[in-house]
Amino acid sequence: MYEESMSVKKEISASVWQRERLLCSDRGLRAVARVGQAVNLAVERFVTIGETIADDNPEIKQGMYEACKEARVAGSAIEKLCECAVDDNIDDRRAVVRAARSLLVSVTRVLLLADIVVVKQLLLAKDKVARSLGRLESVSNFTEFVKAFSQFGAEMVELAHLTGDRQNDLKNERRRAQMAAARQVLERSTMMLLTSSKACLRHPDCASAKENRDTVFCQMRRAMDLIHYVVKDGVVECSESESYWNSQVLQQEDWDTSTVFSALKHFERLLDKRKNSLLGPNYKETLLSSLETVIERTQDFTDSAYTTHEHRENILLLCDRTRLELNALFRIGISITFDGSGFGSSRSEIEDALQCVLRAAKDLKKELYATALEQSGEFGLVIKAVQELVSSIKILASSNEIDRLQEHSDRFREYIEHILEVCKLLRHIARSESLQVSVKFTEINLRIYGPQVVTAAHTLARHPTSKIAKENLEVFADMWEWLTTDVTTVAKDILDFSQRRLEKQVYMSLPRPGKHGTTSKPLKPVSLDSEEQAKIAKAGLEMKLITSEMDAETEKWQGSGTDLEENNDIVKRAKNMSSMAFSMYQFTRGEGVLKTTQDLFTQAEYFAEEANRLYKVVRQFSYQVPGGHHKKDLLENLDRVPTYVQQLQFTVKNPTVGKSATFVKVDNVIQETKNLMNVISKVVTTCFVCATKYNLDFRGLSARGTGNSLYRREGAGADGDGSGAGGDVGKPGSAPGSDTSV
Repeated sequence: MYEESMSVKKEISASVWQRERLLCSDRGLRAVARVGQAVNLAVERFVTIGETIADDNPEIKQGMYEACKEARVAGSAIEKLCECAVDDNIDDRRAVVRAARSLLVSVTRVLLLADIVVVKQLLLAKDKVARSLGRLESVSNFTEFVKAFSQFGAEMVELAHLTGDRQNDLKNERRRAQMAAARQVLERSTMMLLTSSKACLRHPDCASAKENRDTVFCQMRRAMDLIHYVVKDGVVECSESESYWNSQVLQQEDWDTSTVFSALKHFERLLDKRKNSLLGPNYKETLLSSLETVIERTQDFTDSAYTTHEHRENILLLCDRTRLELNALFRIGISITFDGSGFGSSRSEIEDALQCVLRAAKDLKKELYATALEQSGEFGLVIKAVQELVSSIKILASSNEIDRLQEHSDRFREYIEHILEVCKLLRHIARSESLQVSVKFTEINLRIYGPQVVTAAHTLARHPTSKIAKENLEVFADMWEWLTTDVTTVAKDILDFSQRRLEKQVYMSLPRPGKHGTTSKPLKPVSLDSEEQAKIAKAGLEMKLITSEMDAETEKWQGSGTDLEENNDIVKRAKNMSSMAFSMYQFTRGEGVLKTTQDLFTQAEYFAEEANRLYKVVRQFSYQVPGGHHKKDLLENLDRVPTYVQQLQFTVKNPTVGKSATFVKVDNVIQETKNLMNVISKVVTTCFVCATKYNLDFRGLSARGTGNSLYRREGAGADGDGSGAGGDVGKPGSAPGSDTSV
């Protein structure tokens, strides 16, 4: 139906355009005639569908037939007008426009009536599923459950089809994201509904099994209420048990205005609105109120237990600075009002004061973004740790170790709170409605379904031989894995989107104008456009996540009791490479010990050399690994290392001239380092698996020298033997041939 309407609109546009552009020739006149015929044919196809819908839906039949009749008349009129232009060479544009408008009005009316039918079908399908859920909840034996679940499954397929079509048709960004979130909950919850209901039927006296089942039922009803809400465009008609969902989701339609970034945007807009006028008393009150809203919303950042002391202090200081700058603006306005100074000078003073307030607000925004970025940068490590914890919980539940299970459950809940805190900060910096909706629903689903993993584990601990209880725990653990994937994805989307929207900023680590090391003039920073900044920052963040994974792998070795410094050269070199990669990530943010592009290139050279040494050590280690798929995986990844090393070395040695070429080289170096780091991480992981499985010995494995690094061990020289100069941890080595310091 919608495709046919678009075809009609396209033909109408073509008709008007062709008459305006082609009436000056016989060929043009013939083209106009063809367009008129095409319009009428498209209208005929469209109204045929409309009349078919009318025949199946008596409540709209009369209105639909009338609208279709009007559309036919208008389509026929357009065709006749186009034919008249050919026969009599008449150019009556007004008649064509009138007919086109009439046609568009009737087409719109048909679409509105068809939409009523679609909404009705969707709500009927939703009500069917709701009734099936009620039957499923009330069954008392497996036979009834199987029968009810079969019917429920068929109705869910129909609902999924209708909601999918509706989601694609929605134009409102927020509504489309809400529909997607509701559909995802229903789709993922279906398997949990099956296993939790089976566990509850098998163990009717188990409170934890009942809690699992009731949570799933409740969550699915909430999702259906959200579908109703979206279809009705904001009308709330909810089930009885939706207090949390309704208060947090359905009735909170101002998500875009409840974040600190939106509050800052509103504050900046108020300042900008009165740039060229003097301040008034009402304006002062409005600005103060707006700033207080901003400061109140920054509390989610400062109150978070996972915000570093440095970021917390910076946020508080920047809030105070913004308040002071605003008060200074008010004082200037008051002094100008009372002393009656000239309008020209007063405008200049107010403009300067306004710019100071705007700069303070902008710096606050950057600090809040940096805080969220730092916390989300730890996601890789946190999620990996919590996945291992979930695996331990499953083992402890199966072995009925209640005390240790409780201990692991408490740690699991702490991880949930950590991830929820980060989700809260991410929502504050999300810059689109769809991303705000996505992160909010991700947070809600984590809060509701996350603890159910522990609940399912307690069911299995009480019934360790129950296959159904074990299957139920596996399904809830799978749900947890989906949710953590959602968190990672939405975090990446928010950060990517924010990077693209950042205003042009000074990128302090790129070269300045003038020849490197030969200019005596004061050097000014070079500004990059937002796309260049986003590209480098994104690559740097990806490398930071890989670095976190590498650190997690080396921690496994350390936890296994291996003497890292004496016997395990693989871990030594992996940790060294991780440190170097982290310093390069800091460079992408304008931080850390790498101050110039030459520092970055030198560090990349050392990184490649260290990768070569690690390759040789792992090659020796591989001789101990027995044949099998583990050895095959190790060698496959290991054989990729020399290629990546050569690519990185070639990129580093490639000469560049000018700022643009240097930017490209910086980006390429970051990308090649990231690729090499990724394959090294896989190699180290496979080494650990082989070492653990086959109980292999690391003594005697080594590669000569530790290589030059801007992260040398304390007291170590360039060759790692304790001789040489400049070995302090965290201090960069020399960067010959460059004087492009920050």
